[in-house]
Amino acid sequence: MSGSMEIILPVIVYLLLSFGIALWGRRRASDGSSQGFLEEYFLGGRSMGGFVLAMTIIASYTSASSFVGGPGVAYRFGLSWVLLAMIQVPTAFLTLGVLGKRFAIVARKTRSVTITDYLRARFQSDTVVILCSVALVVFFMAAMLAQFIGGARLFQAVTGYPYAVGLVLFGVSVVLYTAVGGFRAVVLTDAIQGVIMVVAVVVVLLAVIEAGGGVSQCIGALKDMDPGLITPTGPDNAVSKPFTLSFWVLVGIGVLGLPQTTQRCMGYRDSRAMHDAMLVGTLLIGFMILCAHLAGAMGRAVFPELPAGDLAMPTLIVELLSPFWAGVFIAGPLAAIMSTVDSMLLLVSAAIIKDLYIQYRLKGDASKLPVITLRRASFLVTLVVGLLVFLAAMEPPDLLVWINLFAFGGLEAAFLCPIVLGLYWERGTSFGAVCSVICGVGIFVALVLLKPDMGGIHAIVPTALVSAATFVLGSYLGPRGPMEPRAARASAKN
Repeated sequence: MSGSMEIILPVIVYLLLSFGIALWGRRRASDGSSQGFLEEYFLGGRSMGGFVLAMTIIASYTSASSFVGGPGVAYRFGLSWVLLAMIQVPTAFLTLGVLGKRFAIVARKTRSVTITDYLRARFQSDTVVILCSVALVVFFMAAMLAQFIGGARLFQAVTGYPYAVGLVLFGVSVVLYTAVGGFRAVVLTDAIQGVIMVVAVVVVLLAVIEAGGGVSQCIGALKDMDPGLITPTGPDNAVSKPFTLSFWVLVGIGVLGLPQTTQRCMGYRDSRAMHDAMLVGTLLIGFMILCAHLAGAMGRAVFPELPAGDLAMPTLIVELLSPFWAGVFIAGPLAAIMSTVDSMLLLVSAAIIKDLYIQYRLKGDASKLPVITLRRASFLVTLVVGLLVFLAAMEPPDLLVWINLFAFGGLEAAFLCPIVLGLYWERGTSFGAVCSVICGVGIFVALVLLKPDMGGIHAIVPTALVSAATFVLGSYLGPRGPMEPRAARASAKN
């Protein structure tokens, strides 16, 4: 058997396993009422236990940026990017600790299936719902584009087959198992993918350290190449302190505004599951991010002339492992990519079908559609969205990490304040939420496109400040919706 076939075989087995789980999830979602189908297809019947909850949050958050783009940048900037990446450690703890219990209670009371369902129930505003749904679709499409490109480049690097072949194999697989199986299939495959990711990063890191003659030897080699590679600010101060502090907003506090992770707060079984997930999720995501980025940074000591970009990490795997084991462990980053795409595909499908079509075309009455029609519509929408992203990925740009960070920033600009302030500040109004979404997204896109000199500060920092300020000002100065006088009176009593 040729080397490339030895690599492909474990990947194909893994993809077939994912599709088998999707078929099982489809059978679970095929019975009951229309509302029951929606809760099952988009939330898995709110039945996740602690371990599955932790793994699905990790898997939906980690992505091509975490396992391909991020380590590729760490290869270029050294240990400074490892330090930067570790800001992501509190992701599960923050998401479940800040939003978890309260969000789950509100979602159950209002029978919310999606983030937009919650926003509709909280603000009673069609404008808020439509703006957030459009923002979700647009920025998720950008994020999924990065993941499709990452999956295809990963396949190209480890097998030698053309980029287009990898794109077809990866794109068709992830779109089909998501469209067929729904949320239950997504979270179960996420749990499997999470385990694979943990094993993969450990094996790759150990292989890099062994090839480099140990940790001290690797660090010494990096220092000899460029002393900046082992400093907190990187070569030529490329990773400045303002930029590092900005990341605490973008991939720290800002994760509370990412629908693909906050959605998970609606689907767990009980408080014990949430508490278990906070502990397990925090430990595992920190461990995986550290191992993956250290492998990228120290890999430069072993192979100084690798492409300093998205191909660095997969090339390390191919060079340091036998073909069969490269195929087994390349499934780690592939799993990270797939688990992000499946979550996003499902949420885009929910936004189009549940938040827009059923709410405005059918006046919120899902019972007007038979279950079989809902199932077919969900499958078709997911398929079409996946196809559009697939076509866009045929001409890939470089450096996935920047595409991914753009999508992250856009989602946080739209959702962070309406979700968090809407949940904890009763005085917040629909007018404030509308102002926050429009001004937040507008300023973020303008800053990204115009690239003004902000002293190394990432665009998400002024974006978050503008978004929060306009939410507060709009809530105090703007008109109030039908439910908002009650909120104002409650706030006045406090």
